[in-house]
Amino acid sequence: MATGNKSSIKSSAMLVLTALIWGVAFVAQSEGMNYVGGFTFNASRFLIGGTVLIPCIFLLRRLNREQWESISRKEKEQQTRMGILGGVCCGSFLCIASSLQQFGIAHTTVGKAGFITALYIIIVPVLGLFMRKRVGLNVWISVALAAAGMYMLCITEGFSVGKGDFLVFLCSLGFSLHILVIDYFSPQADGVVISCVQFFTAGIVSGVLALVLEEPSWKGVTAAWMPVLYAGVMSCGVAYTLQVVAQKNIAPTVASLLMSLESVFSVLAGWVLLGQRLSAKEMAGCGLVFAGIILAQLPMEALTKRKKE
Repeated sequence: MATGNKSSIKSSAMLVLTALIWGVAFVAQSEGMNYVGGFTFNASRFLIGGTVLIPCIFLLRRLNREQWESISRKEKEQQTRMGILGGVCCGSFLCIASSLQQFGIAHTTVGKAGFITALYIIIVPVLGLFMRKRVGLNVWISVALAAAGMYMLCITEGFSVGKGDFLVFLCSLGFSLHILVIDYFSPQADGVVISCVQFFTAGIVSGVLALVLEEPSWKGVTAAWMPVLYAGVMSCGVAYTLQVVAQKNIAPTVASLLMSLESVFSVLAGWVLLGQRLSAKEMAGCGLVFAGIILAQLPMEALTKRKKE
């Protein structure tokens, strides 16, 4: 087997593991709300996540030593400044989106939350229209599929939308804006530095909101130690590092497809760990949403070009 194929298979496995970690994180977030408030939980996990990423910055720079040492001191300082600025901006959006998600999960199932959150994959290219970026026919078909799926997943017999589902949908809009902000800053700075700073920013802002709006206690945080540690160490630290390392050896489209499995894993995790089951109608809705997610990521221009050739 060629070295390139081995590298690609290894990277694919790492991204599937990343999706699994993120999918199970929905269970951790749901369980954490049994012990502490949403802002307290987010403050704890993001501060832990930022701390975990500090050694990752030095580790990844060591792995890419030649590239880092090849740039001038001025460029290094510029990258550091943009990393901090980008991290603060990204962290602000991350705080908003994750807070909506955290409070939404408390009022809906883990599986539904996973699929609704994953809508950001479709929303991002649509929002790109405001930045004069073209959107292919596949994206518009994806929007139609996702809309039909959301109807089956969220609309009750009384034609009402649950509070939790609505909050998680707002969270997917927040994550869409978060991704666009990352897209702006990432070419100008180290991605891990941006992520580390964003976690500390989101953690500090969430901590302030917790002090103002909740009654955080050390007893509550220690009682929630397992969900907090999982969400902080595994979801923020380990999964993000796996993503950064793996994406260097795999096409972006394939990477997105593999990471979208997060929504599937969230349903399985909710079923296995919490005993949450979706109805046949809700499962059909999940299927339509997932089909839309997959279709939105297919490189239609490349496929059309190949046919012409």
